[in-house]
Amino acid sequence: MINHDGFSVGSSSILQAGVSVSIQAGDAGQLVSRGIGRHPNRIWPTFDLLYVQSGILGIQEDNTAFEVKPGESMLLWPGRHHWGTAEYTPDLIYFWLHFDLRDEEATPRSLNEVSIPQHAAIARPSHLTELFRRYLDDQESPDRDQLTADLTVCLILCEISRSTRVGASPLAPRSMLSDQAKKFVQANSHLPITTSTVARAIDVNPNYLSRIFRRDFGTTITDAIHQSRMLQARVSLMEDNETVDTIARKCGYESAIYFRRVFHRIHGMTPLEYRRLYLKAHVIGY
Repeated sequence: MINHDGFSVGSSSILQAGVSVSIQAGDAGQLVSRGIGRHPNRIWPTFDLLYVQSGILGIQEDNTAFEVKPGESMLLWPGRHHWGTAEYTPDLIYFWLHFDLRDEEATPRSLNEVSIPQHAAIARPSHLTELFRRYLDDQESPDRDQLTADLTVCLILCEISRSTRVGASPLAPRSMLSDQAKKFVQANSHLPITTSTVARAIDVNPNYLSRIFRRDFGTTITDAIHQSRMLQARVSLMEDNETVDTIARKCGYESAIYFRRVFHRIHGMTPLEYRRLYLKAHVIGY
């Protein structure tokens, strides 16, 4: 047997390697809100990582308040007081993950191997979502081991380190037209509406509306329509026994095939997979 810095190769051609990581993974989950409750008021002993998929999470740590928006992460530090500053919005969905550092002598604790912004706009949301889902799948598995969990958390933190820090300064006021457009979308997304429909309803040029809507909300009106429809679809999948075809029509999609395609693009799973996942989700808190 030959040893090379912790690696060994046996006669059976099996590589044995000693692997050690400073991250100690804890429990995790996905919160799916019904617009009830808010983030717990507490001082937590480990790091608490949150990643918002939809809706807005209002939270404060010590003297700093945050609004965590879709595609953004928030890292809450151990030993600091944090609490929710607003009730959960009906469309709020976020992943949460607890972890700690093994180095007990580090004072204060630090994540100095990679730079993790406390409040980050995620560069690759689909990649981070997939890592969280993989972690939750492994957590449910009877074969789950701590090393795999620790390494997956390392990958999650590395993915967040690619992201951009969200500035603490307040955002510029949104245009009144953007707010009108968003309200119209939310009230009428179950109908066959388009960007032109929204623009006609509030009497504005479609191209101009598209520009200011993207500036104010960071998304297109078409995507906002899909997101509003997906909110209705998620509620129906969680609370009703209707078929996917029926839910598709109720949400404004004439084609159930197209509905399934959009749902998979946004959520990374089919409607039926989402319905099954909801049975394992932490619906209100953790």
